[in-house]
Amino acid sequence: MRIGEMVQSTGEGILSDQAIRRLVSGGEIITPAPLGARQVQPASLDLRLGNVAYRVRASFLPGPGVSVAKRLEQLSLHTFDLSQGAVLETGCVYVVPLLESLNLPKGLSAAANPKSSTGRLDVFTRVIADGVASFDTIPDGYSGALYAEICPQTFPVVVRRGSTLSQIRFRFGQPALSDAELAELHNSDVLVSGGADADIGGGIALSVDLIGDSDGLVGYRAKRHTGVVDVDQPGSCDLKDYWEPIHVNGDNRLILDPDQFYILASKEAVHVPPMYAAEMVPFNPLVGEFRVHYAGFMDPGFGHAGAGGSGARVVLEVRSHKVPFILEDGQIIGRLIYERMAERPAKIYGTDLGSNYQAQGLKLSKHFR
Repeated sequence: MRIGEMVQSTGEGILSDQAIRRLVSGGEIITPAPLGARQVQPASLDLRLGNVAYRVRASFLPGPGVSVAKRLEQLSLHTFDLSQGAVLETGCVYVVPLLESLNLPKGLSAAANPKSSTGRLDVFTRVIADGVASFDTIPDGYSGALYAEICPQTFPVVVRRGSTLSQIRFRFGQPALSDAELAELHNSDVLVSGGADADIGGGIALSVDLIGDSDGLVGYRAKRHTGVVDVDQPGSCDLKDYWEPIHVNGDNRLILDPDQFYILASKEAVHVPPMYAAEMVPFNPLVGEFRVHYAGFMDPGFGHAGAGGSGARVVLEVRSHKVPFILEDGQIIGRLIYERMAERPAKIYGTDLGSNYQAQGLKLSKHFR
């Protein structure tokens, strides 16, 4: 299928749900099983785990000219079947061939990211492709298999064939907005609450909320040595068995303990208009040795009032490395970049899809009740 047919001559941009379905029907996305009812999102495709998992010695990249299968022959410790479900233990590295593979035309590239629920479970997940020297990156014209590297950090998880931990976004051209274009869009559509004072530079800034609700609840700290979480069973886990609430009283600051996992929320409400997609970009480590937001994709319609999302904040998955680190209320912890869609999605995030995290405030993954 030609690029023009995919985007229907609408120009460069992130491919929509309609274009993704055209890729499937045209053979550019290859899958042995029909797509699931909720697998295609407004600007991405959920990727499904395959039949078998490999426990490997360490994380790896195949490197130019080398297949992932070849590396698995060298590094695999054992394999096990996923057809009936299996537990992935914390601190272990697994590689799972995905059901979807690609045969992309020249000019069409892709990028992967953990799904929101995956990030909120602290399951470190990245996509690997044959001969590609970086994670979550699919070069234009790529033809071959896809694999998920999975490393649960806090909770052991149950997965099975068909479980979806990652999502992939397809990109034609260079649709990212410049800072000037981002400022113009913010002035017309209000991308983050706070009006004209938004901090724009390499993306639009988000800060952390450490005031919280009327009870001072600002977040949750994950417990250690918990039971398993079945990634395919929403509402199956009791919150108190897995999380400790964090209340900040008066000083509006939080000390992050090294290698603990936290769920916090942005101070700003975020808006992604229907003709745009957004992504949280890695934050500059020079301002603090901590990582925020494993799952960075935000679909068209997130926080959009017309889709029931007014006031949606970004949930932040936070981990400090090596040393304790103090977060202050209002401290910048990340930046959002916006990209143009090649066409408006048939369905946008929110009421169109019954999305789990529309109009969210501070919210754990859908697995906890």
